[in-house]
Amino acid sequence: MLEQGDSPAGQTDGGAAALAAEIAACRRCAPAFAATATAHAPRPVVWFRPTARVLIAGQAPGMRVHRAGEPFRDPSGDRLRGWLGLDQAAFYDRDRIAVVPMAFCFPGYDARGADLPPPPVCAATWRARVLAALPGVRLTVLLGGHAIGWHLGRRPVAAAVADWRATAPAVWPLPHPSWRTTAWLHRNPWVEAELLPALRATLAEVLADG
Repeated sequence: MLEQGDSPAGQTDGGAAALAAEIAACRRCAPAFAATATAHAPRPVVWFRPTARVLIAGQAPGMRVHRAGEPFRDPSGDRLRGWLGLDQAAFYDRDRIAVVPMAFCFPGYDARGADLPPPPVCAATWRARVLAALPGVRLTVLLGGHAIGWHLGRRPVAAAVADWRATAPAVWPLPHPSWRTTAWLHRNPWVEAELLPALRATLAEVLADG
């Protein structure tokens, strides 16, 4: 696994742009997506440039993001921007913030109407290459179990978030910012009282520096 700051020799802006175009053209999961209830075609949501200082690692786009073609264009995104203390203009500045989920496409719904998990083939195919194309990342936000597991090793989300001081200020594990985490956040008020203010302060410093 590549660590933050690792990059292959000769990585250029053009190389990152070519990689982004390659991902955008990916259709590996077309048969699997066609077999879901939504019967949709792949639409990779690619949002990174090699100048990014911040990496936001989520799970996979939902249906709203699939339709919009931009990451976190949904209520989860509104909540996430509130957690980070960023307005939309700052959040969608690709020169400074990269949004690289564990899978670039909406995976479809299961029989209960819930989002399917990110197809592992996506991270296996692209993730190391994308991280290598982001040599300037200084702060990583991990959202949910799939991102936490890939970056920090498999462990319960609650345990990883509770241990945030062990990985800060470089890596910040968080629950996914969906409505499903609301009850958990109410039971753990230290997230709002301690973790998020520290994250916002560190993020502001990283974005302001240079």
